[in-house]
Amino acid sequence: MKVMKFGGTSVGTIESLRNVKAIVESCDEPVVVVVSALGGITDQLIATARLAAAGDIAHLESYARIVERHRQVIDGIVPEAFKLEVLSIVNPLLEELGNIYRGVSLIRDLSQRTLDIIVSYGERISSVIVSRVIEGAVHIDSRTFIKTVKQWDKHVLDNDATQPLIHERFDNLNAKVVVVPGFIASDAEGNVTNLGRGGSDYTAAIIAAALDARVLEIWTDVDGFMTADPRVISGALVIDRLSFTEAMELCNFGAKVIYPPTIYPVFHKNIPIVIKNTFNPSAAGTWISEQEPSPEGKAIKGISSINDTCLVTIKGLGMVGVIGINSRIFNALAQNGISVFLVSQAASENNISFAVRNADADHAIQVLNQEFAAELKSGTLSEIVAEPNLATVAIVGENMKHTGGIAGKLFNVLGRNGISVIACAQGASETNISFVIEHDDLRKALNVIHDSFFLSDTQVLNLFVVGTGNVGRHLLSQIHAQQENLLENKALRLRIVGIANSRKCIFDREGIDIDRTDYLLENSTIDATPENLKKEIIGMNIFNSVFVDCTASPKIAELYYDLLSHNINVVAANKIAASGDYEGYRRMKRVARKKDVKFLFETNVGAGLPIINTINNLINSGDRILRIEAVLSGTLNYIFNVLSPEIPMSRAIEMACEAGYAEPDPRIDLSGRDVMRKLVILAREAGYPTSQDDVECRLFLPESCFEGSIDDFFTKVKELDGMFEKMRAQAEKDGEHFRFAAVLDHGKVSVGLRTVDSAHPFYHLEGSNNVILLTTERYNEYPMVIKGYGAGAEVTAAGVFSDIIGIANIR
Repeated sequence: MKVMKFGGTSVGTIESLRNVKAIVESCDEPVVVVVSALGGITDQLIATARLAAAGDIAHLESYARIVERHRQVIDGIVPEAFKLEVLSIVNPLLEELGNIYRGVSLIRDLSQRTLDIIVSYGERISSVIVSRVIEGAVHIDSRTFIKTVKQWDKHVLDNDATQPLIHERFDNLNAKVVVVPGFIASDAEGNVTNLGRGGSDYTAAIIAAALDARVLEIWTDVDGFMTADPRVISGALVIDRLSFTEAMELCNFGAKVIYPPTIYPVFHKNIPIVIKNTFNPSAAGTWISEQEPSPEGKAIKGISSINDTCLVTIKGLGMVGVIGINSRIFNALAQNGISVFLVSQAASENNISFAVRNADADHAIQVLNQEFAAELKSGTLSEIVAEPNLATVAIVGENMKHTGGIAGKLFNVLGRNGISVIACAQGASETNISFVIEHDDLRKALNVIHDSFFLSDTQVLNLFVVGTGNVGRHLLSQIHAQQENLLENKALRLRIVGIANSRKCIFDREGIDIDRTDYLLENSTIDATPENLKKEIIGMNIFNSVFVDCTASPKIAELYYDLLSHNINVVAANKIAASGDYEGYRRMKRVARKKDVKFLFETNVGAGLPIINTINNLINSGDRILRIEAVLSGTLNYIFNVLSPEIPMSRAIEMACEAGYAEPDPRIDLSGRDVMRKLVILAREAGYPTSQDDVECRLFLPESCFEGSIDDFFTKVKELDGMFEKMRAQAEKDGEHFRFAAVLDHGKVSVGLRTVDSAHPFYHLEGSNNVILLTTERYNEYPMVIKGYGAGAEVTAAGVFSDIIGIANIR
């Protein structure tokens, strides 16, 4: 035989009750069916009782809704042949309930005993209904065989009294299906009691253990135990198998699938538990049994959490070496019914911390202050303090004991995401690592652990993209085109959770549809100010977050340090931060290293060319950069490549603007300022403390060209067309080409126009390409050459995309 328990959602509607009927009637062996109250009824019974105790007339309306709900279910599901019989049982029960509410309302008092009686009506009525819905079922009231005793103001199972009563009621019962109300019980005097919220599971386990059932099935509204709470982690998966120990640990730390005491009775009889979904009965569910962990299995099976934690800490040097302190602490708490679910003690014994529910915190402090009044007065103990509104997270898996480095990886990934661990505990069995964190970090912690320990099918990067101009638009398009491939082949999900243009910004932690970006920005009510961006991004506190700057804004660049300080990775196409104040640059590098996040700006030099990454790899491997020669402006290279007798300088500049190689104001490129910034960045990455003021700049246009409007600029340049044609013709005669080159030579930096002959690597540089020569201690006689497209929004966006992918460390 087997025992099947159906929770409130499983018996909450007419449709779900039809599912229950089909599931039970399909069984080919004897079944005991344990049912909860109709979904939501227990909460409504309690709420109505409190309204009555307060003298609030609204309790009458609430009671009427309870009556109507049950009558609708009876009318919709109970066969006509049994309707009058069911109503003859249920109507008197509902009338009794109404009389109790009237009494509570009159005396304005709600004792625990009265509340126990009130909540019992939920299961009493639902079990009657279910017993007449399932063909051939008989009904037994669990109050006649589940017995409890009082222990510290709580009802606990009286197993010695319960076991013989179960056998007395069931052993000689000739019925294929027996329906039993869960949760409710009685004491030795016959008073109505219960096994606590969630106690229907426990009722089922007690019966299964007593009758040596083949299996205990818990039918609920999920497909089984999940790797994490699916309401927090959309990628949570069903766990196919758990040991009793793993299931108990997950339940004790907040997993709502099973009421924790449920496991104990069946564990001792080695009766497996199966978690099944009433609304998806074909799903395999989760199988819980006594099993040895597979060495090939995942180290961590699941994550659970308690989101209302208070950490109580007792401090005092007088505790060191004193025997019995802990005994006094936990005895005092136990005698006052205060449950402790985590304990952490310093090896020096000068403090001990333990976690309780927030609701128990004040009582715990009061109890301990009384217990240790003498020690506090004498100074043996210095203080007893409570830190409320925290959260506790537990990672669970019996395979952790076979896998080295789990704790190290756990705390590393938490730290990298800016999550501080306040207290932690791990048993010698290595089945559970528990830790306390700030409540605001709970969602992030659960997601990042789930992501990092491969409990999800995918790794997630959460992107904030600022700037939807040429580069930003191409980047969004490339991400859109590549998302499916990365998800399928690299198990990487790129989720855009924030986008900003120059006017508005939008944020959504569940992800933004790239196709609707323009519409969403147009209708956004959030202004894209730097202050709003920082507030929203830091406030979201989202895991694996990456800030992507596709602007050229100094104000946006000023956000980097604060973002890095909050463990947000930064990818920048914007050159301002990396080429600005040297101390500011070093400060950002230091905080990124300290917080173990990435500050990447490969596209600051050479668009999509791997220049900075190559320099870093050389230096990290012990090489030293001695000299850099580079053509770093695709714009200027394009201009000097198209100069001809037919195309004068002024027209070449116009063509660069038309092709999208030059800035809207071409003077930014022609001033050499952009090349100076790039050279400064390369010098810094090569290990030289360089600033823009250190760069010697030899301009090829007079200063007067950079004064006035853009129209004034083109007028002045046209006046110089003849001079440039003479220079071009002479260079052509000499077999040379013009190149605007940047040079780092043992720390000295300069930019300027020069000519190169056909033997030089710069000579054959076509179009808007860039080239860089790296002379190092290893690459000395023959410098390393990096060459390719160095301008254009598409290749720059591709370089930004590459930096983003680099943060994921995928192969």
